[in-house]
Amino acid sequence: MIFSATPLAGAYVVDVEQRADDRGFFARTWCQREFADMGLSHDVVQCNLSHTTRRGTLRGMHWQAAPYGEAKLVRCTRGSIWDVIIDLRPDSPTYTRHFGVELTSVSARALFVPEGFAHGFVTLEDETDVFYQMSQFYEPSAARGVRWNDPAFGIAWPISDPLLHPRDAHYPDFVRESKS
Repeated sequence: MIFSATPLAGAYVVDVEQRADDRGFFARTWCQREFADMGLSHDVVQCNLSHTTRRGTLRGMHWQAAPYGEAKLVRCTRGSIWDVIIDLRPDSPTYTRHFGVELTSVSARALFVPEGFAHGFVTLEDETDVFYQMSQFYEPSAARGVRWNDPAFGIAWPISDPLLHPRDAHYPDFVRESKS
C-alpha cells in the first residue's frame, strides 16, 4: 500500500499497489502491520457498507464523541464519491480545516480518517457502495454531526443541491472550541 499524507495532520490517502497481468490485478487493501508501521490506528472491530441508489446523495458530516472516537478506512467499492473530512481536534494544528478526495471503485483508493474527524461524502454516480473499516464499535449516544454546508468550513462540494437525510440538513452551526 502507498500512504500519502493529506494536508490534515494524521489523515492519509491510501492507494493500492496493483500486481497486474493479463487476467487483471491483485492488490492488498489492508495490512495491520503496515498501518502500525505508519503509526495509524490498526484495530478493526467493525466493518460497514453503505449503499446509495442516487447520484447527488450526501451523507455526513458525522463522528463519534470521546471516549468512542473512531478511526476509519473508507473505500468506494462501486461507483464514485467525493469524500470529505474535517479535523475537529481542538489541539490539532489543522483544527477546523477540511480535505476532500474522489474515491472510485476503479482506483481502489481509500481515505484513512483519524479519530476526532468529521466524515461525509456525496455520491457522484447512481448505485454507489462505500465500505468502512472502523476502529470502534458504533455507540448511538456518542453520534455527533455538523452541517454539510456550514460556512465555518467552506467546503466546495461538487454538487450544490444534494439529497439529504433531515438529520444531516439540520445540524446546528459549528461552535469552535478554544485550544487548550
